[in-house]
Amino acid sequence: MTNNIRKKNSRHRGSWTHGHGEKKKWRGAGSRGGRGNAGSGKRGDAKKPSYWKIENFNGKHGFTNPNRKIVVAATISQLNTNIFSLVEQGFATKHAKKYSINLTALGIDKLIATGNTDFALDIIVAKATENTIKKIEAKGGSVTIEVLEKEQAPKEE
Repeated sequence: MTNNIRKKNSRHRGSWTHGHGEKKKWRGAGSRGGRGNAGSGKRGDAKKPSYWKIENFNGKHGFTNPNRKIVVAATISQLNTNIFSLVEQGFATKHAKKYSINLTALGIDKLIATGNTDFALDIIVAKATENTIKKIEAKGGSVTIEVLEKEQAPKEE
């Protein structure tokens, strides 16, 4: 035996409002003062002040590029100033006079050559500029470029 299930809107037949509250409320945009910023004309002082001060209030601005790759970068000077806190937090280790840091584990993708270091650093990172590698090796450290799994080329068969 089949169930005859009535639609919800069939129960509104005979009612004035058809489930939309006051009878007048479902007629266009009247009960809300127009659509969007309508009603902010000669006498619409209630709405106007709320968006007078906002620059570029109307319209869409720019677009989001779906192919954009966000690169999280760190500089040598940032590592130099934060080396002791990194050791305390367990992100870096000290071996004799060298500090070793795995920046990929920290979520840093690239190392940039801005600034100088006072320490010998052994760094593991996904990308580094040539200048960075020269600066760190000049202080007796090393930079190991770790290839991420995403960036590896597909195997040819």
